[in-house]
Amino acid sequence: MNKNIVITGGAKGIGAAMVETFAKDGNHVLFSYNKSEKAGLELAERLNKVGCKVDAIKADLSNIDEIKKLAEYAKEKLQHIDVLINNAGIDQFKLFTDITENDWNEIINTNLRSAVFLSKEISKEMIKQKEGCIINISSIWGTTGASCEVLYSISKAGMDGLTKALAKELSLSNIRVNSIAPGAIDTDMNKDIVKEEIVNEIPLGRFGKPEDIAKCARWLVDDEYTTGQVISPNGGWLI
Repeated sequence: MNKNIVITGGAKGIGAAMVETFAKDGNHVLFSYNKSEKAGLELAERLNKVGCKVDAIKADLSNIDEIKKLAEYAKEKLQHIDVLINNAGIDQFKLFTDITENDWNEIINTNLRSAVFLSKEISKEMIKQKEGCIINISSIWGTTGASCEVLYSISKAGMDGLTKALAKELSLSNIRVNSIAPGAIDTDMNKDIVKEEIVNEIPLGRFGKPEDIAKCARWLVDDEYTTGQVISPNGGWLI
């Protein structure tokens, strides 16, 4: 590929799988991490030791100043940014009647606002280049909604709306924007759910792997005629 790629939330789970997939494909990958500092630094070190080009930076993307810091660092380090993948996100399992304004601020700022304003900063560079690719990692819950995950569902539905609107606006600059809305993926975020009950509802009979999402992201980077789409690798859970 030989592209310069920025990935947020790249230390663990889907993010780490994308970092590893793209780095081993010969791309220069710059990823952010926040609370998972140890995992993020270990991932970057391991990949660089085998000849990959990987940079890692700590950034709390619920903070607008940190978003700008990440954008500036990426522009300085990579010069030409080909791909932005907005993956950073947090979840919360809580009754709707118990959520607080702080819950709203934390989840919406981390999941949705970060994608909006980082895309704003990076797309400025892509517009100058007259090319680029933005991928938003949303969720099946952004499409269907999830009981006791109302704020998370709102944030992911917002990412899909961002994807569709931005795809139209940036198309004249040859910038493609798509969402990947994973189904049930075997990550730390889903470690506490009862997997047996969900697996019985999935036609392919298993949870997805982070690598499944990374492969979808790689296809979207390679493809030149897909934009404004919400693609959901979910094993047939949503048909």
